Amino acid sequence: MSDDPENQSRPGTGFTRRGFIATLGAGAVAATSLAEAASAGAAPTAEVPAAEPVRVVLDVNGRTHRLLVEPRWSLLYVLRERLGLTATKLGCERGECGVCTVLVDDKPCYSCTMLAVESEGKKITTLEGLMHGEELGPVQQAFVEEDAFQCGYCTPGQIMAVEGLLRANPNPTIDEIRLGVSGNLCRCGAYAHIFKAGRRAADLKKQEGGRV
Repeated sequence: MSDDPENQSRPGTGFTRRGFIATLGAGAVAATSLAEAASAGAAPTAEVPAAEPVRVVLDVNGRTHRLLVEPRWSLLYVLRERLGLTATKLGCERGECGVCTVLVDDKPCYSCTMLAVESEGKKITTLEGLMHGEELGPVQQAFVEEDAFQCGYCTPGQIMAVEGLLRANPNPTIDEIRLGVSGNLCRCGAYAHIFKAGRRAADLKKQEGGRV
């Protein structure tokens, strides 16, 4: 028997460690050669052309915008990068956090999961559209009065969710407010103040005659 441990076979197997490693090396070389041969014989991958821009007409905050957009662009991207309406924030981009919430035909929607081309013919409202000149809208004012934010990043989406709720239900209960903002995450945990802001916003809207 050889004194070299690399050459010693395991009892009853007939295999040596060195032989096993050599077999692995030969297999790797063979696999590489086959892959190279397949690659050499394969037809070159066709380059996929970028989609042609399409014309859309968007109604945003009561103004008409005529734009050229790529079919893959989200409404969020167009609002921020093409129209400069940066109050709508970029968050998870997969419809989970709610920070990008806008109103589409008065209903809260995640603008990150909606294509701009899908938005044509609909009425879109962003946080900027709740302002009356330099004056805050009722929901915005309520969030200030109730201190309903900490870092503030989720606040635009929270405000739009409450605004959409109040347009559908002008006098919600606290439980209905909780449900109305349940699709919007606040990582700071300011939910108690957000719920109070929802109630305060309902009162302010009543005082102003339900102005939107």
